[in-house]
Amino acid sequence: MPKSPHRVTFRPRRIAPGLEWRPAGADRSHRSSVVPLMKLTVERAALLKSLGHVHRVVERRNTIPILANVLIRADKSALSLKATDLDLEVIEGVAAETGATGAATVPAHMFYDIVRKLPDGSQVVLEALGDRASLAIRAGRARFTLQTLPETDFPDLAAGEMTHRFSLVASDLKRLIDKTQFAISTEETRYYLNGIYLHTAGSGNAMTLRAVATDGHRLAQVELPAPAGAAGMPGIIIPRKAVGEVQRLIEDAQAEVGIELSASKIRFTLGDVVLTSKLIDGTFPDYGRVIPVGNDKQLVVDKPEFEAAVDRVSTISSERGRAVKLSLTAGRMVLSVTNPDSGSATEELEVEYEADPLDIGFNSRYLLDIAAQIEGESALLKLADPGSPTLIQDRDAAGAIYVLMPMRV
Repeated sequence: MPKSPHRVTFRPRRIAPGLEWRPAGADRSHRSSVVPLMKLTVERAALLKSLGHVHRVVERRNTIPILANVLIRADKSALSLKATDLDLEVIEGVAAETGATGAATVPAHMFYDIVRKLPDGSQVVLEALGDRASLAIRAGRARFTLQTLPETDFPDLAAGEMTHRFSLVASDLKRLIDKTQFAISTEETRYYLNGIYLHTAGSGNAMTLRAVATDGHRLAQVELPAPAGAAGMPGIIIPRKAVGEVQRLIEDAQAEVGIELSASKIRFTLGDVVLTSKLIDGTFPDYGRVIPVGNDKQLVVDKPEFEAAVDRVSTISSERGRAVKLSLTAGRMVLSVTNPDSGSATEELEVEYEADPLDIGFNSRYLLDIAAQIEGESALLKLADPGSPTLIQDRDAAGAIYVLMPMRV
């Protein structure tokens, strides 16, 4: 009988000896032998808060791939997160249910964005398997897999021996930072001004811990009684980035902040967070020489009124010319701004002033920055002449002074 052209002949498939046929989609037998290198479960809110502290240290652009990552380490009943840019290092611990201890590194900003978008109240499972260079992230029905780099490649910012240790109430540390940070220079060529100069001044019971910052146009100096352990500490320059991170980490004003330092590094401990930073290797200038001591013309202004008036008249100023002119006579001050391209503005205020008439100009932006630091209702300005620096203080509070160089108007 002739073969039908549509007839199909089935032949059994040959299977290599020792292999067993499995239906499509079935687990491969080798997977059952894979042991997690790391597995843990952590609350999403706690993980997000800690990542928020840590990931900021990581620069968006990195020529060294490992520096773009955050180190995740599971140990006992805790998760440790660590990030660094080789000058600054932040480590924070988070409570977690640990299944298998181990470590992995993943892209910091992507990991933060993933956790930020996970459902509120979810439990996040992190798992690194031994057969793949990746970290699995699971929360609810969401699944992510991130490529990892070896944790052995992650750098450690060795702090070395810290020579001095003391503690400050968080509100005191925040005050030192808040009232000086605005005056930090951003001019990279004068790198020694790119931070806050922290040192002790005075002696005995009158010893103070003093923070100073200047950009050459303005200077801020704030001090408080020196804490036990600060005596004999070297004068150090804390970099601008480290200052900003410490400022953001302070969440409880009444908490105690542990501070350890040497001539090259400083470490802040705030609860479960440890921030270590290199210090600026340079010599801070002799700032005492620019603080005027003989200014005999005293001007007292209502701080809110003065701040608002400067802000109003400076609206007319340009980016290139921010000068505001202060014309002083007995009991009266006229603020004026002239912009050849747009117009002029003036405003008159009643003030306490009894010295000779004086016209002096200042950068309005710098004047507003200093006014923002005055806590009381009245600001005291001690003036000399149109070309000399002016000393500005809070009339009702001690411990902070500001120096502002005048402008030609």
